[in-house]
Amino acid sequence: MTIRSNSLDAAKPRNLLAFAILAALAATPTYAQDTAGKAETEVKTIDAISVIGSRASSRSATETAVPVDIITREQIEATGATETGRLLQKLAPSFNFPQSFVSDGTDLIWPASLRGMGPDQVLVLVNGKRRHQQALVNVQQSIGRGSAGTDINSIPVTAIERIEVLRDGASAQYGSDAIAGVINIILKNQSDGGSVNAEIGQTYEGDGETWRVGANAGFKIGDGFLNLTAEYLDRGETNRAGPDSLRVSPPAVTQRIGDADMQSKAIWFNSALPVGAGELYAFGGVSRRDANSSGFFRTPGDGRTIPALYPRGFLPTLLTTADDWSLAVGLRGDFNDKWKYDVSVNHGSSKFNFGSTNSANVSWYYEPAPGGGIYGSTPTSANDGTLRFTQTTFNFDVKGSVDWGIGKEPLYLAAGVEWRSDGFEIEAGDPWSYSYGRTNNRSVVILDQNGGVAAAGIQGFPGFTPETAIDEDRRSYGVYVDGESYLTDRFLLGAALRFEHYSDAGSNTTGKLTARFNFTDDFAIRASASTGFRAPGIQQEMFSQVSTTLGGAGVLTDVVTARQGSALANAFGIQPLQEETSRNFTFGFVYHPDNGFSLTADWYRINIEDRIVFSSEIGPDGAPGCVNPAVCPIRVILDSQNVGAATFFTNAADTRTEGVDIVMGYTTDLSNGADFGFDLAYGYNKTEVDRIKSQSSVIPTDMLFSETQVTLIEEALPNSRVSLGLNYSQNNWRVGLTNTYYGSVSGQGFTGVKHKWRGKWLTDVSIGYKFNDNFDVSVGGNNVFDVYPDEWKNAFPFPELGFTYGWETLPFGLNGGYYYARLNWKF
Repeated sequence: MTIRSNSLDAAKPRNLLAFAILAALAATPTYAQDTAGKAETEVKTIDAISVIGSRASSRSATETAVPVDIITREQIEATGATETGRLLQKLAPSFNFPQSFVSDGTDLIWPASLRGMGPDQVLVLVNGKRRHQQALVNVQQSIGRGSAGTDINSIPVTAIERIEVLRDGASAQYGSDAIAGVINIILKNQSDGGSVNAEIGQTYEGDGETWRVGANAGFKIGDGFLNLTAEYLDRGETNRAGPDSLRVSPPAVTQRIGDADMQSKAIWFNSALPVGAGELYAFGGVSRRDANSSGFFRTPGDGRTIPALYPRGFLPTLLTTADDWSLAVGLRGDFNDKWKYDVSVNHGSSKFNFGSTNSANVSWYYEPAPGGGIYGSTPTSANDGTLRFTQTTFNFDVKGSVDWGIGKEPLYLAAGVEWRSDGFEIEAGDPWSYSYGRTNNRSVVILDQNGGVAAAGIQGFPGFTPETAIDEDRRSYGVYVDGESYLTDRFLLGAALRFEHYSDAGSNTTGKLTARFNFTDDFAIRASASTGFRAPGIQQEMFSQVSTTLGGAGVLTDVVTARQGSALANAFGIQPLQEETSRNFTFGFVYHPDNGFSLTADWYRINIEDRIVFSSEIGPDGAPGCVNPAVCPIRVILDSQNVGAATFFTNAADTRTEGVDIVMGYTTDLSNGADFGFDLAYGYNKTEVDRIKSQSSVIPTDMLFSETQVTLIEEALPNSRVSLGLNYSQNNWRVGLTNTYYGSVSGQGFTGVKHKWRGKWLTDVSIGYKFNDNFDVSVGGNNVFDVYPDEWKNAFPFPELGFTYGWETLPFGLNGGYYYARLNWKF
């Protein structure tokens, strides 16, 4: 029996049953424990050393003054996740990775969120170095609207040794974007041996077939190493569209609503080589992902359809490609036995290309021909244009200690300088991807099959025009100092100060204080207070898009995303973007007795002023034909620019986010020689928009940033997340079970009526067997009870068009159950 949905209460019997199964496994007869396996288990119980959150390199994750999660290689391999974002969603309590569909490029690069913040408000590092952001700007009605975050899935799972997540504002330590926290991805660095892993899986519905093959190998080069990773992933599309009962008879599925068909290829490396008294290191990689998704179905009688080409209507296909590459090179070493240096340069590039197929330019087809009649032809595919973001970062950092005679340890210090260059480029698409007819002359009358003015551009995703093409860059530099020390045997105090200057957004100084007091060896409280900032992304400053539509008076007009400084933005009084500023506070405790148990709880608040948002669509006011600025000022401005509607990036909102994260873990050796562990993570998060500000004298605040967009910020991510994982291993067997609860979400995009989707429990199970030290297999299921979101009801016309479960906010997607088999060979 297939179960489509369940509430929190309905899921309890299933979860209790799953716990009972593990309890029964724990009671199985005692077998001899493999000595090698026992040693491996003991190594895993040692506290992971944290690189982020503290400048003292000897601090473990439970010894820092701020909350840090360490996700180990063993945890990564046990998830069954084939992509980095999905594994973080399973293992990091404050991380959300909602899936998008029918959302143009966001179908390929899903937005990532930490502590309820936007994708561009979390800083991503690789081996402690800043990772470049993506070129794609999320402008659809989806999570992360208006942002250009980091394409975290461009980093292959096979290359990752561990992941560190700092759940605390850290702009003063690491710079812009670290308002929500920092994710540091550490690459594998072994110098010999390697592994090959392969995974195959599919959904319960029989679609979404997934193949992944990854290989990693280490090589010793003198006294250094070279570690190489190659990975290939093929993920088939899923489709959960319901029948279209509104436009076709008899009702039939006309839409594609689910994961895009996607292929990913990646090659990465990590290396280091001693040079004199120091060490030369380099790391980076290239990846390419190709996706195939769709727009809205065009019916046979629609003016956007050409019956001679598509007598039954057509579904435009969007082909997107994300190319990403990065290279970091540096030299690190010791000045002496107390001080170290690290000088590096890091370059990264993100390229995102849009293409269309199974489509048409209606105006191109119906354009009157010189000799009479119409041309009667149109390309059915097009290159719609390309976005490109590049970043080059230079860092010089020093860290060490000073014996200052206070407390039980020296004063640990770090300082450094950073210089960065960001570039953003928009390349125009093929002429037929955006043009009105062959000449783009709007005085030419081109009529569609219904006698109306023909639509311009390719159907599905009109291309970027020469007017929106741009190639701009900016520069920034920063200096920082950071230190911490135990002032007494029990009191740890830290402070950081950072100054940054941007050529386009001015200067900003941020600071941070951290403290920890150890009441006993097992129990401590910790707190932090900091100011933070995020410079506007150059993508947000320079992005512009134009789509030509038929206005209410039957005249072709443009719907424009206006970049800062443009004539349209200036006409409305929209000012150039400034940095977001924040105030961050955390307070919590750590309980970590020496018996395999740990418990942390942290409350936090993040206040953001001048938050950059993507406005609602600003349409004309007043009656058609109104020319009186006192009566219809917005219409007068739009008509003067021949624009039907406009959107802007603007510093329009102040927000307040509060939350609590509780993380508990326990591991123990059972009397039967088995190992048992559990971990519990609970996260609560609530964001509120405190104030909306309009820089325009003619656009009211409720029009600039409507209630629909406020709901997207406040309620589209689950307020609560619970994850309970159980792990049991004995001899060569291991069993894992994870129950995850995603809290309720709400949205009102597309219909204007708020709809709430209830919270759901999802259960993952895996069973593995180790044949020997080199070969093991595992089978498992994610969402084994086949849970779906609530159906989207009373949202006409979208459920009738096939959107059975929703659109803008589905925190765990809509694929249902998924099962897989995986093998791993080590050499």
